[in-house]
Amino acid sequence: MAVVTGASSGIGAATARALARDGYFVVVGARRTDRIDALADEIGGRAMYLDVTDPASVERFAATLDTVHVLVNNAGGAKGLAPIAEANLDDWRWMWETNVVGTLRITKALLPALIASGDGLIVTVTSIAALDTYDNGGGYTSAKHAQGVLHRTLRPELLGKPVRLTEVCPGMVETEFSLVRFEGDAERAEKVYDGLTPLTADDVADVIAFAASRPPHVNLDQIVIKPRDQVDARRNIRTG
Repeated sequence: MAVVTGASSGIGAATARALARDGYFVVVGARRTDRIDALADEIGGRAMYLDVTDPASVERFAATLDTVHVLVNNAGGAKGLAPIAEANLDDWRWMWETNVVGTLRITKALLPALIASGDGLIVTVTSIAALDTYDNGGGYTSAKHAQGVLHRTLRPELLGKPVRLTEVCPGMVETEFSLVRFEGDAERAEKVYDGLTPLTADDVADVIAFAASRPPHVNLDQIVIKPRDQVDARRNIRTG
């Protein structure tokens, strides 16, 4: 059984499809239940409402799962592009609560089931923003750094347990990410990718599925995946 959080769109939905194709029964969790209901019907899985920022929601979700082989921590996101001097504290709190504390909640809740599986895998989708910084991105990069440190700390803490840990750090991926960051401003979101070819959600999902397909003794600790047109969080090339 595999669990994918933030599965209502983008990388989460694509990962659920990829894992289902590989034979996993996939439980998809997200707040937009209409989307995950349709996804679960499509892949022969199960949909459950999940808000990783709500302890009660996480508790209800975890209570229905006895054994979990794969957990994909994908729920997260960014809000705003304000410099630190003009930081919106509510946006920062949302990013930290969703990316960091949310990942902690669901991982802690499902860890017993992952260990009980005898071959568990925790995949945490962070970002190249977990490895670098960029102007006006302090809220997101700090949250992603913290999420990455949380995941990397688990690696030695679980040494000797039957659980593998893989961090996937994508660069620019064309999903609803920028639409959320810019509060539904589709025109501004589209400009993020003007003149270059970003990754797709399927590109990242393929990497996650590959990690899940490795034998129990193989641990892919960290995978950085970027479009050819992007060097790091600050530098890319645009031809348009």
